[in-house]
Amino acid sequence: MLVARKCTRVLALAAIAALPVIAIAANRDPGVNQRQHHQQHRIQQGAQSGELTRGETRRVQAEQRHIRHEERQYKSDGVLTRDERKALHQDPGAASRNVYNAKHDAEIR
Repeated sequence: MLVARKCTRVLALAAIAALPVIAIAANRDPGVNQRQHHQQHRIQQGAQSGELTRGETRRVQAEQRHIRHEERQYKSDGVLTRDERKALHQDPGAASRNVYNAKHDAEIR
Protein backbone atom coordinates (compact mmCIF):
# COMPACT_ATOMS: atom_id res chain seq x y z
CA MET A 1 0.00 0.00 0.00
CA LEU A 2 2.80 2.41 0.89
CA VAL A 3 4.69 1.56 -2.31
CA ALA A 4 1.58 2.21 -4.41
CA ARG A 5 1.17 5.67 -2.84
CA LYS A 6 4.79 6.54 -3.52
CA CYS A 7 4.43 5.41 -7.15
CA THR A 8 1.29 7.48 -7.54
CA ARG A 9 3.02 10.55 -6.10
CA VAL A 10 6.04 10.09 -8.34
CA LEU A 11 3.82 9.73 -11.41
CA ALA A 12 1.79 12.79 -10.44
CA LEU A 13 4.93 14.87 -9.93
CA ALA A 14 6.33 13.69 -13.27
CA ALA A 15 3.11 14.66 -15.03
CA ILE A 16 3.13 18.10 -13.44
CA ALA A 17 6.79 18.61 -14.35
CA ALA A 18 6.06 17.68 -17.98
CA LEU A 19 3.29 20.29 -18.44
CA PRO A 20 5.59 23.26 -19.23
CA VAL A 21 7.48 21.15 -21.76
CA ILE A 22 4.25 20.16 -23.47
CA ALA A 23 3.09 23.80 -23.55
CA ILE A 24 6.39 24.96 -25.04
CA ALA A 25 6.36 22.21 -27.66
CA ALA A 26 2.82 23.13 -28.69
CA ASN A 27 3.86 26.75 -29.31
CA ARG A 28 7.04 26.04 -31.26
CA ASP A 29 7.19 27.13 -34.83
CA PRO A 30 10.02 25.12 -36.39
CA GLY A 31 9.59 26.89 -39.73
CA VAL A 32 10.66 30.22 -38.26
CA ASN A 33 13.55 28.66 -36.37
CA GLN A 34 14.78 26.90 -39.50
CA ARG A 35 14.64 30.14 -41.49
CA GLN A 36 16.54 32.02 -38.81
CA HIS A 37 19.23 29.32 -38.73
CA HIS A 38 19.57 29.56 -42.52
CA GLN A 39 19.75 33.38 -42.32
CA GLN A 40 22.49 33.20 -39.71
CA HIS A 41 24.51 30.94 -41.99
CA ARG A 42 24.05 33.37 -44.91
CA ILE A 43 25.13 36.31 -42.75
CA GLN A 44 28.24 34.52 -41.53
CA GLN A 45 29.15 33.50 -45.07
CA GLY A 46 28.66 37.07 -46.31
CA ALA A 47 30.78 38.51 -43.51
CA GLN A 48 33.59 36.00 -44.15
CA SER A 49 33.59 36.51 -47.91
CA GLY A 50 33.55 40.30 -47.64
CA GLU A 51 30.14 40.65 -49.31
CA LEU A 52 28.86 42.27 -46.11
CA THR A 53 30.61 45.22 -44.53
CA ARG A 54 30.87 45.40 -40.74
CA GLY A 55 28.02 47.91 -40.62
CA GLU A 56 25.80 45.76 -42.82
CA THR A 57 26.61 42.71 -40.71
CA ARG A 58 25.70 44.57 -37.52
CA ARG A 59 22.45 45.80 -39.07
CA VAL A 60 21.24 42.40 -40.29
CA GLN A 61 22.35 40.74 -37.02
CA ALA A 62 20.29 43.31 -35.10
CA GLU A 63 17.33 42.49 -37.32
CA GLN A 64 17.75 38.79 -36.47
CA ARG A 65 17.88 39.62 -32.74
CA HIS A 66 14.68 41.64 -33.13
CA ILE A 67 12.92 38.67 -34.73
CA ARG A 68 14.06 36.34 -31.92
CA HIS A 69 12.89 38.89 -29.32
CA GLU A 70 9.53 39.25 -31.05
CA GLU A 71 9.14 35.47 -31.16
CA ARG A 72 9.85 35.22 -27.41
CA GLN A 73 7.32 37.99 -26.72
CA TYR A 74 4.61 36.30 -28.76
CA LYS A 75 5.20 32.97 -27.04
CA SER A 76 5.52 34.40 -23.51
CA ASP A 77 1.81 34.02 -22.75
CA GLY A 78 1.84 30.37 -23.83
CA VAL A 79 -0.30 30.94 -26.92
CA LEU A 80 0.89 31.69 -30.44
CA THR A 81 -2.11 33.17 -32.26
CA ARG A 82 -2.66 33.01 -36.00
CA ASP A 83 -1.81 36.72 -36.38
CA GLU A 84 1.37 36.31 -34.33
CA ARG A 85 2.40 33.29 -36.39
CA LYS A 86 1.73 35.25 -39.60
CA ALA A 87 3.88 38.15 -38.38
CA LEU A 88 6.66 35.74 -37.41
CA HIS A 89 6.67 34.29 -40.91
CA GLN A 90 6.67 37.69 -42.61
CA ASP A 91 9.61 39.12 -40.65
CA PRO A 92 12.17 36.54 -41.82
CA GLY A 93 11.10 37.16 -45.42
CA ALA A 94 11.87 40.85 -45.11
CA ALA A 95 15.12 40.05 -43.29
CA SER A 96 16.09 37.67 -46.09
CA ARG A 97 15.58 40.42 -48.68
CA ASN A 98 17.70 42.78 -46.57
CA VAL A 99 20.53 40.23 -46.37
CA TYR A 100 20.33 39.65 -50.13
CA ASN A 101 20.40 43.37 -50.89
CA ALA A 102 23.29 43.98 -48.52
CA LYS A 103 25.29 41.11 -50.00
CA HIS A 104 24.69 42.22 -53.58
CA ASP A 105 25.21 45.96 -53.32
CA ALA A 106 28.39 47.72 -54.44
CA GLU A 107 29.82 47.93 -50.93
CA ILE A 108 32.63 45.55 -50.10
CA ARG A 109 34.78 45.12 -47.04
